[in-house]
Amino acid sequence: MDLKTLLETPPWDWPGDAGKLLLVTLVDKQASAADRLLAAELVGDSPVMNDLLAEALMGIAGSREEPEDLRAMAAISLGPVLEQSDLDGFDDLEDLPITEQTFRAIQDLLHNLYVDESNSKDLRRRVLESAVRAPQEWQIDAVKAAYSSGDKDWMLTAVFAMSRVPGFDAQILEALESTDPETHYEAVNAAGVRELDAAWPHIIELIENPATSKPLLLAAIEAIGYIRPQEAVEILKDFAGSCDEEIAETANEAITIALALSGEGEDLAEEGGKSEWIN
Repeated sequence: MDLKTLLETPPWDWPGDAGKLLLVTLVDKQASAADRLLAAELVGDSPVMNDLLAEALMGIAGSREEPEDLRAMAAISLGPVLEQSDLDGFDDLEDLPITEQTFRAIQDLLHNLYVDESNSKDLRRRVLESAVRAPQEWQIDAVKAAYSSGDKDWMLTAVFAMSRVPGFDAQILEALESTDPETHYEAVNAAGVRELDAAWPHIIELIENPATSKPLLLAAIEAIGYIRPQEAVEILKDFAGSCDEEIAETANEAITIALALSGEGEDLAEEGGKSEWIN
């Protein structure tokens, strides 16, 4: 087993010693920069995350002796476990990827890295993008500052963060009119996550416009399932039968979410059936 094998294998099919390989690679400063970067990326959204791996990522993110791109990747890879821990809590001690103590240590590290303006812009952006996966009070001012900075990169980070940090509906609506494709894309995502009803007309226009780029269309398909679940199901039926596999899969997933949010999914489950347009 090597990192290339892990990269090509779904995480749920990884062998039992995958976490050990990733940990050894992360802490080995004699390993190639490419291998350590890949290991940091693979750890992020994987079932092998634990206290030891989280501590290794924290050590990298917090060290000025490490390469900047590796520090940024380590910071980003702490985001998924922050979000999972924040959502699940710490009551089920047998099913925790990390302890509450490690969770708090990650939050403290990311906050400290963000407020230290001697760190690079790229690192501080990645730190904020990771930290908002478990919202805290300090992030409100951080997002405000990033959005009002006039810096394109910071504004992009801010719009991404608005999907997690509440209180920015007006800014999300403003960002939907951005001519920057990346900002527009993040604004559509944020509108969906925040279930922002005022964004509905704009997102429907994207869905109906044949000139909408595929990435933006996929984001819009995902978003409407959250914003108006009952209306979304009817709109998405045609996309669920698309000859484009990615569009069809995204639409079917959006329909499933919309049915669950509207309560219709429970009705189907009780009847033992499923939607006729879900493949």
